Amino acid sequence: MLQEEKVTSQSVLKGRIIEVRRDKIRLPSGSLATRDVVYHPGAVAIVPIFDDGQILLVKQFRYATGEVLIEVPAGTLEKGETPRQCAARELIEETGHRAKILRKLTECYVAPGYSSEIIHIFYARDLVPAQGTPDFDEFIEPMKMTPERAINMILSNQIKDAKTICSMLMAIKKGVLQVKSLISA
Repeated sequence: MLQEEKVTSQSVLKGRIIEVRRDKIRLPSGSLATRDVVYHPGAVAIVPIFDDGQILLVKQFRYATGEVLIEVPAGTLEKGETPRQCAARELIEETGHRAKILRKLTECYVAPGYSSEIIHIFYARDLVPAQGTPDFDEFIEPMKMTPERAINMILSNQIKDAKTICSMLMAIKKGVLQVKSLISA
């Protein structure tokens, strides 16, 4: 049996979005160990696809990395919000578009070695302009591009964000995003 059992849990830090807890756990062998865990409410990521096959990514500065990153639109689940509701809200806030079709592709853990965060990945089609405003602390620059350009940016390490890489891969694999050919590898 691989299961670990929580014995005690102590809050080390409680932030606006995350909580860091130090848990004492019992290993399958019966021994005790400590796990520091970042508890996160979960998030969504969306691959917005226009009728002409182009996609919409966003550029934004990410303080934790110290870099401007290119990503799929994404955001954190609010209390009581379903992943689908969050995806619809974040798409409008970050891109100024609403989707007539919003479907889930998959979900994945961000960093399961230390975080509970799970990201629910959606694709959006039949996009129509909508009044959207990013959160007060978000400064976002939308970028419309071909899927081929995005894949080439992943392959050349210009897109380094894991949720974006996973989202693109799943959209291609599930057949909702078409990639004709790659320019470079």
